Amino acid sequence: MADTRAIRSLRLALVGAPNCGKTALFNALTGSRQKVANYSGVTVERKTGVAVLPSGVALDVIDLPGTYSLRARSPDEEVTRDMVLGQRAGEAAPDLLVVVADATSMRSGLRLLLELRRTGRPMIFVLNMIDIARFRGIEIDTRALSAALQIPVVSATAVRKGGLVELWARLDEIVAQGIPAPAPSSWAPPTAADLRQTHREADALIAATLREPVKPATLTTRIDAVLLHPVAGLLILLAILFVMFQAVFSWAQPVMGLILAGFEMLSASLRGLLPPGIFADFLQDGVISGVGSVLVFMPQILILFLFILLLEDLGYMARAAFLMDRIMGGAGLHGRAFIPLLSSFACAIPGIMAARVIDNRRDRLTTILVAPLMTCSARIPVYTLIISAFIPQRQVLGMFSLQGLVMFGLYGAGIAAALGVSFVARFLFWRGQPSPPFMLELPDYKMPRARSVLLGLMTRAQIFLKRAGTTIFSMMVVIWVLASFPRAPAGAAEPAIFYSFAAMIGRFIEPVLAPLGFNWQISIALVPGMAAREVAVAALGTVYAIQDGSGGTQQLLGPVLAQNWSLGTALSLLVWYIFAPQCASTLAVIRRETGGYKWMWVTFAYMLALAYLGSLVTYQIAVALGAG
Repeated sequence: MADTRAIRSLRLALVGAPNCGKTALFNALTGSRQKVANYSGVTVERKTGVAVLPSGVALDVIDLPGTYSLRARSPDEEVTRDMVLGQRAGEAAPDLLVVVADATSMRSGLRLLLELRRTGRPMIFVLNMIDIARFRGIEIDTRALSAALQIPVVSATAVRKGGLVELWARLDEIVAQGIPAPAPSSWAPPTAADLRQTHREADALIAATLREPVKPATLTTRIDAVLLHPVAGLLILLAILFVMFQAVFSWAQPVMGLILAGFEMLSASLRGLLPPGIFADFLQDGVISGVGSVLVFMPQILILFLFILLLEDLGYMARAAFLMDRIMGGAGLHGRAFIPLLSSFACAIPGIMAARVIDNRRDRLTTILVAPLMTCSARIPVYTLIISAFIPQRQVLGMFSLQGLVMFGLYGAGIAAALGVSFVARFLFWRGQPSPPFMLELPDYKMPRARSVLLGLMTRAQIFLKRAGTTIFSMMVVIWVLASFPRAPAGAAEPAIFYSFAAMIGRFIEPVLAPLGFNWQISIALVPGMAAREVAVAALGTVYAIQDGSGGTQQLLGPVLAQNWSLGTALSLLVWYIFAPQCASTLAVIRRETGGYKWMWVTFAYMLALAYLGSLVTYQIAVALGAG
């Protein structure tokens, strides 16, 4: 067996165009031996892992951002270019490039490979999804292609067990023989003439090595005839989104109930084990009531991510972008903006980063400006808490949950706001500038693989738990200290928290927010909510637990809010969270993605103005109708 420690420093970099199955190949190579971080200095996601060959040799694997060329028109493409060329500071160049192409449509992969050859890097060409290609009767002469390219060419099926046998064997062979040293690079940013020449070379290679039977229609074309229909397609898209938002509220309830019961049991156990005192108060009011009030919403967040991962793997995201292009174009958004905006339903940060797929700077900036208006998963705890406390749990038309319909309406309000803001931004900042045509390569439909989906959900769960254990926990410590000290004077008639620093700060802010129906408890909860949306729920849980001495979790918080707030206050807070400025992390990403503070402050200012005005109007109308 080869010496793993001696070979461990060898690095493989996966390079490929979008939708070629590169990430599925990365998952198949590394399994659970992978981690996600960011490249230093940028917000581009960095996926690394370890692949263990059949011989026992371990190799470091890097999943580089997808790109069609090394021209680098966006930050993620710059990372791919710099890594391939060995120009990224503090990063060793990869020893071997694994260039991945979709075997059913390998033109874009071949064009990229022909450009990569000029870098002089050793490489291997992987024709992924070969099983689908063979099913369609596509025949690829890999030996002839390898001879023409003068590099190893292998076929693979990353999503099937045993689909990487040929790749594993070739990698073992390459490592055993020794990866050759890089040749001198002749790469330069390609001109339009270079791109046309590369396109002709790719077409010539395809003509010489690929045979494809003529078929009148494929399953993909038949499905697209329905899903891309201008009327039926939009109705299906709306139905999918409606089911997704209903599921977020309804399907998670049983698991949320179990989590709530677990925290209630933990709280009761602590009350029985620990003597009364400041430490017991901290565990019950700070940790359980605070952090526990947020962790209970993890099932809803994972359901939302599940839908997004399934739609991405299925190949539906690109179709949805085409369907929305006409609607979004009328509001000043590019069709490609649909994918970043849909990603923002999970979190605005990856949604803003995903705007890099939009080449035009104006359209990219518009997308970044409105992405925070999409209802991210961090808002779910706030929405669910208030809806559960103030909206009755009953069915509408015998099949729809009223609470789910309200949740769907909140998501719809965010979408409508995003379209409105993009229209205004186009009128104010970019009036008269035409949008470039919308062109996007549609991938074939593929059945989502359970392994890839589970790995994605596990990663998101780990990120959420890490956030709960760091940002939310640290903020809860601060809130608990502010809400617990100074202690109430002897003979105090009001709850002890009314004499605390938290009450002092909340009452200082309260006059500004009182026209919105917000009391001092809400005012103090909004402050740490700038660190992370869900912290506001944790803060309310801590403040009201200390105030009422309940020591409970969100299960008790809902009824407490219903007793202390009017319906007008609840509706006003919901509207506030539709528009309110995003968390500090999102604002920092906007600054980094736009290259300065200007658009960060523009985003903060317009969202704060919309939040205040929207909540003010909502509360005053509610008061006029007797619900204040």
